[in-house]
Amino acid sequence: MGKEVLSVALDSVAVIAIVVAVVIGTGLGALALRRRLLTRAGGAFTCALRRGHARDLSPRGWTLGVARFADESIEWFRVFSLSPRPRQRLDRRRLSIEHRRTPHGMEAYALPHDSIVLACGDGDGPVDLAMPQAAATGLLVWLEAVPPGAHSSV
Repeated sequence: MGKEVLSVALDSVAVIAIVVAVVIGTGLGALALRRRLLTRAGGAFTCALRRGHARDLSPRGWTLGVARFADESIEWFRVFSLSPRPRQRLDRRRLSIEHRRTPHGMEAYALPHDSIVLACGDGDGPVDLAMPQAAATGLLVWLEAVPPGAHSSV
């Protein structure tokens, strides 16, 4: 009888382990599929963002994400989210780049490798964006290409 109880207990642990593995695998697969769908149309780039601690040189407040260019805004999505909606929208006409810098000290460990930090304002307050140099150049070009007569502060 002791062997039967042990066998049932081991079977239960195996079933639980399989269920946990399936749930984790499904979650990771969903995150990968979401990222693929976000970047499929093009104009997407890796971009960390922070609002609450903007202008701070510490690693606090950075959130990894994916940004993509829309017609008149930049849509920013958190990496570890399943939401199909952007978490932030930065309006093209209100976004201004105040200065650029390289990450300092411990901040460099919180950001993707070879990132450049753009200190920005968007009408809702300061916002820092960290992205690869090529993406920063693309963002600056996109902002400068705003239609004539529209406000642009690059």
